[in-house]
Amino acid sequence: MPNNKGKLPPEVIKHWPEVFGDVEIKAVPIQYIHSVHVHFLDGKVWEIGVDPIDDTETMNIEEIENSLDAFFTEYDESISHVDFRLNTSKVVKDVKERTKTFMKKRQ
Repeated sequence: MPNNKGKLPPEVIKHWPEVFGDVEIKAVPIQYIHSVHVHFLDGKVWEIGVDPIDDTETMNIEEIENSLDAFFTEYDESISHVDFRLNTSKVVKDVKERTKTFMKKRQ
């Protein structure tokens, strides 16, 4: 079985395979998380929507991170696994914008 640790799931890669296919993830900023699916040992699944108001809203992002941290601490013993769902359209848009800016500066 191949080791997919750090690799994006196929449903994300399909959005931009030439870029996402070779990406290895170690951390994802909260701005790019669409939702969190928490799978519990008893079979229940909770979907937690993550919707930062704005990338520049540092306080809002910190509040979301703190809330998720508190949630995971409280339910740690009953969680089997967690799936973080990416806002792939935002990732694509931001990568394209930053690449365009970078390329303009090199000219």
